[in-house]
Amino acid sequence: RIAQLVLVLRDWANKSLHEEQQRPDPFLERFQGPELLTVPAGAADELEDEETEKLNKKRKWLFFVVDPAGDCYYHWLAVIAVPVLYNWCLLVARACFTDLQQTYFVLWLVLDYISDALYLGDTVIRLHTGFLEQGLLVKDLKKLRDNYIPTLQFKLDVLSSLPTDLAYFWVGLHCPELRFNRLLRFSRMFEFFDRTETRTSHPNIFRISNLVLYILVIIHWNACIYYAISKAIGFGEDSWVYPNVTEPEYGSLTREYVYCLYWSTLTLTTIGETPPPVRDEEYLFVIFDFLIGVLIFATIVGNVGSMISNMNATRAEFQARIDAVKHYMQFRKVSKELETKVIKWFDYLWTNKKAVDEREVLKNLPDKLRAEIAINVHLETLKKVRIFQNCEAGLLVELVLKLRPQVFSPGDFVCRKGDIGKEMYIIKEGKLAVVGDDGTTQYALLTAGGCFGEISILNIKGSKMGNRRTANIISLGYSDLFCLSKEDLMEAVTEYPDAKRILEERGREILMKEGLLDESAAEESTEGKSVEERLDRVASNLDTLHARFGRLLTEYNDAQMKLKQRITALESRMRQEELEDFFSDSSDSLFE
Repeated sequence: RIAQLVLVLRDWANKSLHEEQQRPDPFLERFQGPELLTVPAGAADELEDEETEKLNKKRKWLFFVVDPAGDCYYHWLAVIAVPVLYNWCLLVARACFTDLQQTYFVLWLVLDYISDALYLGDTVIRLHTGFLEQGLLVKDLKKLRDNYIPTLQFKLDVLSSLPTDLAYFWVGLHCPELRFNRLLRFSRMFEFFDRTETRTSHPNIFRISNLVLYILVIIHWNACIYYAISKAIGFGEDSWVYPNVTEPEYGSLTREYVYCLYWSTLTLTTIGETPPPVRDEEYLFVIFDFLIGVLIFATIVGNVGSMISNMNATRAEFQARIDAVKHYMQFRKVSKELETKVIKWFDYLWTNKKAVDEREVLKNLPDKLRAEIAINVHLETLKKVRIFQNCEAGLLVELVLKLRPQVFSPGDFVCRKGDIGKEMYIIKEGKLAVVGDDGTTQYALLTAGGCFGEISILNIKGSKMGNRRTANIISLGYSDLFCLSKEDLMEAVTEYPDAKRILEERGREILMKEGLLDESAAEESTEGKSVEERLDRVASNLDTLHARFGRLLTEYNDAQMKLKQRITALESRMRQEELEDFFSDSSDSLFE
């Protein structure tokens, strides 16, 4: 038994050591910090016995909870929207056009009961749909039922699921109007449309398509009602109703529906050119149709105009900026060469989709979300920047939020040697060159991920250049840079002395390489540091070590607890197996 226990423990240890979990990008992982890392998927299950886990798996289907913000819920909305739209379009057509109902009767029965099954499934889904309480998803089934049952939507869902088809036994099978209660589940279709509009990357196109669908459904219903009224008055009784169906030209099902749809479209779009009504009830129906048509026309004009304005809003705003600059240059009599350069710069921004002001778009988001979006959008660039490789997550957040994008044209000097440095630059895209004073001799090539200009804004002690630029940097083509001002950098690194030290060390290396560092002055500045500054640095380092030690100790205690629970579970299983072996041996001996 002991040997078997040792083998089990060894297998478990090997499995734990060799099991690899998929981890996110280490750069993002460091940015998120330990407090944001997700808990491993199996951590909670390891704390439970295997028997309890099996029992939970058997009952899991009874206690499932659907997250209303998840993809599964959205996909279910797409499924349930199909039978809702089917009922709204075909029930009224089958009730008005008798030939349509009788010709495809078997097909309608199959589709009707498939939609009924989906309706029942939707009711179950609603009973298991969670909701947020104090920011957390509620998973208590009793609370979910209490939240859904008292609502009006529950009553409508129950009414839409009532088996009114049972009346077929008394009135006959060709009465689809008995199923009109299925139309009461329309809210699910609207909910699907709302969520799709939020999720889609082309909301304006979806809004236009949605508006067209609503108009077509209204025209379809109006066509069916027109045919029903004509049937009630009598086909061919006057010039307004549908012609006599006994005539071959108007007797087919296709002609009946197309004619009614054509009449409905002409009436609701207020185009006219339809036969005038004769009877009073016909006048009332046409008046009602004209009122609906006016509302439809106003809705179409308003919505389409608003959508077109939204679609062109970005372009209109950008064009207004270009026009303002053009007027200014014409008023100030700027040279044609410079004017052409400015226009090409604007054209580059629009062609490469860089005309949007990111700060303006994301200004309503909290700083944490804005930083996370910026990290993900500019991840490839930031990963190449040396100063970001080992910096803390908090500093990374502050720096990313302070970065300002700038675009330079071909031949533009980003900085000149001897200029006072007020900002540093990070290359996002493009190529820049370190050139001589003549502007043509190239000494080095800078590409995406490189940074420059930090030396002049760090005020490194012993620098012969002081706070002035040490090189000429020119843009070879169109270059996208991130600009970080001196004030923003100093404000960010004040609370992160390690990052400041890394920047200063890198700056000293570059200055020493170029012979621009007075080593004696640098040593004097280093020796001149006060004892208080050194003590503060030691105290901050001790605080950091204390925090890290506390985190490691917590992780160690958690690992010890998990190991103890594993061993306890294994011991209980071994004892259970021993008891089973003992009872089996005893029973065998009794039989003997």
